[in-house]
Amino acid sequence: MEVPLGFLAKLWSFLSFLPFFFLLLMLGLLKGSLVAPLAGGIIVFGNSAVIIGLWPAHFLWTYYCVAETKRVGLYLKILGLISLPLPLLVWPILAIFGSLLGGLGYGFFAPLVATFEAVGETTTDKFFHCFIDGCWSTLKGSCTVVRDFTDFCFHSYFSYMDELREKVPPNEKPVDIKLSKLPSCFLATLLGVPVDVVLITIVALWKSPYMLLKGWKRLLEDLIGREGPFLETVCVPFAGLAIILWPLAVVMAVISAIISSFFLGFYAGVIVHQEDSLWLGLAYIVSVVSLFEEYVNDLLYLREGSCLPRPNYRRNTTPPDDDRHDRKNEMEGSGSYNSKQLPQRSKTLKCTIQQYKPVQVWDWLFKSCEDNGRMLLWEGLVDVKDIGESILKGNCKKLSVKLPAWSILQCLLASAKSNASGLVISDEIELTENNWPRDKVFEWFIGPLLILKEQIKGLRIDENEEACLKKLVMDSKNEKPESWDDVRFPSQDNVRRAQLQAIIRRLLGIVTSLSRIPTFRRRFTGLAKVLYMEAVQSGVLEDHVVKSSTSERGQGNEGPSDGGNGKNSRSWEENSEHEVNGSGNIV
Repeated sequence: MEVPLGFLAKLWSFLSFLPFFFLLLMLGLLKGSLVAPLAGGIIVFGNSAVIIGLWPAHFLWTYYCVAETKRVGLYLKILGLISLPLPLLVWPILAIFGSLLGGLGYGFFAPLVATFEAVGETTTDKFFHCFIDGCWSTLKGSCTVVRDFTDFCFHSYFSYMDELREKVPPNEKPVDIKLSKLPSCFLATLLGVPVDVVLITIVALWKSPYMLLKGWKRLLEDLIGREGPFLETVCVPFAGLAIILWPLAVVMAVISAIISSFFLGFYAGVIVHQEDSLWLGLAYIVSVVSLFEEYVNDLLYLREGSCLPRPNYRRNTTPPDDDRHDRKNEMEGSGSYNSKQLPQRSKTLKCTIQQYKPVQVWDWLFKSCEDNGRMLLWEGLVDVKDIGESILKGNCKKLSVKLPAWSILQCLLASAKSNASGLVISDEIELTENNWPRDKVFEWFIGPLLILKEQIKGLRIDENEEACLKKLVMDSKNEKPESWDDVRFPSQDNVRRAQLQAIIRRLLGIVTSLSRIPTFRRRFTGLAKVLYMEAVQSGVLEDHVVKSSTSERGQGNEGPSDGGNGKNSRSWEENSEHEVNGSGNIV
């Protein structure tokens, strides 16, 4: 696509774009107004049924788990039991209201965006797709939202509660509060909430015109000059759509700032308890406003730093001025690298979204689990019963936790062998500090993996040990070094065994946390169905049925209980096959 040069060429490009854009906009608005009530209704009624149906169980089980946990001390437990009714009573109201807003927003904007995407260069029969795209897919997406929400409420919640009830190691002290600090904590909270809410709201409102005008200026420049994200022809309509919707983004940013200010004000009480000083809590109330303004200035590329005072609210920490100076030097050092990066070209909006690194890593994880699952199925480390249990019950730990843990461990082993600075997730992709996104959730996931990779690199695991690790991850409990004697692990050093077992336990903990993400369960159910079809096509299922029938005939005289087990085995096999065949496209 040739970029227009000169004022007249850019003006003509802009004027010729307007009729085309407004026709697409009116069609998208019409589709959105028709689909939004249906999609919103699906999400609201589906989520409301889940919320109301599970609320009594959530209420009672939350109280029981908080009362039974050993991870918090007596005073904090009493305080939690007293304050729990408020969030538990407000939760259904906020969740249903959020489902309503989210459902209407998703049902309106998804068809609108799909209308503009239908004019992409790779799309054939654009006129037909402009009317059709985004209607049925949005309704299906609404059902997927309800399913993911159900997984979170029914599975992820109880998983969190089970973790809360786990036994505490003897050397771990429970989290507790001191009664003598509570008056000063409450005082700091009572002062921090109104002060920070008012001041942060003023800063957000003061900066919102800058965000609106600078955003419009950048979008118009990219639209007329075909630069930045609008380099391709398909992205030009999105430029006009982004210009129209940009005020809505500014309003949402201001609302988010106001909501977050409540939590920032509440944190003043935490600072008082941690530092055992009311004065430092008051210093935090003033300092957090300065931190918020500096964050907004960095986001809008305004003047660096903040004109507001920032007293130090932590003991034995770097003064704020030195901290800003260090960040400035770090930004200047990385500026040469960032200036060399060019905007990535994209063909469609979906392709652009797929280029975000968290999505790529998420897709890689499930693709790696699929490949390793096929291999483990052939080797007998994954049994057909495990697949059936995962499909019918959804709680097979070997597939949902140990299989992803082994896939990630393979990635760490490959990264350590290649002496890579980051993580080698495929033959052509390596995640490094320069190309992964600056996302706190992603850094929370990738940070521990980098530490584990360095530990594995220091252990220098050979091929024989690596071959044994596969069976140890899938079948062993990995609690004591002596438990590896049965598999004849090459190294007899108990210290080395303990280090490897600690790495495996850490991976299992990371995967357990990942398994609570709603999309994880849905995608892993599809993966289990793929492995079941692999077992059917490869004959592994047939061999399993033959062995089960032979075992049942050989034990038929031992009592009716064995025959019942054989019937249950055939039952899940028939049900699993029926579910797979009726699910359509499971990939």
